[in-house]
Amino acid sequence: MDDTALLQLHDLARAAAHPGEPAGVPCPCRAGLLADRADGTVVRHGRLVLKAHGADGDPAALRARISVAALPALEGILLPPLPEPPESPAAARRSLSLWPYGTPVDPEDPGAAPWEAAGRLLAGLHRSPAPPGTPPMRAPLKVSLAVDRMCQAAPDHPATPVVLRAWATVPAVPAPDAALPSALCHGDFHLGQLVRLGEPGRDPRWRLIDVDDLGLGDPAWDLARPAAWFAAGLLSPEVWSRFLGAYEAAGGPATRGPATRAPDPWARLDVPARALTVQTAALAVAKSTAEGRPLDEVEDVMIDTCARIGSLRTELPPAAST
Repeated sequence: MDDTALLQLHDLARAAAHPGEPAGVPCPCRAGLLADRADGTVVRHGRLVLKAHGADGDPAALRARISVAALPALEGILLPPLPEPPESPAAARRSLSLWPYGTPVDPEDPGAAPWEAAGRLLAGLHRSPAPPGTPPMRAPLKVSLAVDRMCQAAPDHPATPVVLRAWATVPAVPAPDAALPSALCHGDFHLGQLVRLGEPGRDPRWRLIDVDDLGLGDPAWDLARPAAWFAAGLLSPEVWSRFLGAYEAAGGPATRGPATRAPDPWARLDVPARALTVQTAALAVAKSTAEGRPLDEVEDVMIDTCARIGSLRTELPPAAST
């Protein structure tokens, strides 16, 4: 987002936080830019967060997703939106939404990461009925978009063919199957999608945020990124066990087979985990190329994991990049 539009977004957030106050009145609120990416720009003003969503999204589908987050039945799982988001000529091509501010997971304190809470929240989401008109979740589409981005940004990068060989082992997402679980899914779960409500030191109330990819689909995709990290050695077996155990204990359906829970969760998680490994690696190649830097240590691990995936022999048809 350009500087002028960004300043206007900050002004809108301030006006939403202090309705009726003149713009020139000194304000003690903490304010700042939380994120500025192609898929969304987020600013904070005090206890409010204003998001300008990606310009290439479907406004009708976004409204449906935000309306799901506003359901009272999901208040303890998804952060609910605030009513009446502002409008701005500068944001005419960007849908706006307004949210309460929550404290994110501290990246400097991995030991305090709320893996059990995350598992319980996902299980609760997956067990919640979806209202009519809920769109499909976008997780499989995001993998295809990441691969396309890599191919456009870094066709000659030495890691690109490695990622593509891994991508060829991922089957195309099948049509909905009544024999497999279909649930209300987040669509882009990682620890950055959690915020804590309330004062520090009290019992934390964690909520899932960012519903841009939420919708109906296979709930195994919401477990795919932690599963991919575990398979790559970036997530310890102890942490993975805590997360998956909390999810299953809360009745999460993602690791169940058609009739009973599968004895091995990888029977359900293998394909989505491979896909999220490909997505992570593809974005790493695209971003590092755009920034003119080599892959970092974690990105190298994901490329190495793609090399192992690419050595697999599978009878499933390869996925087609869109």
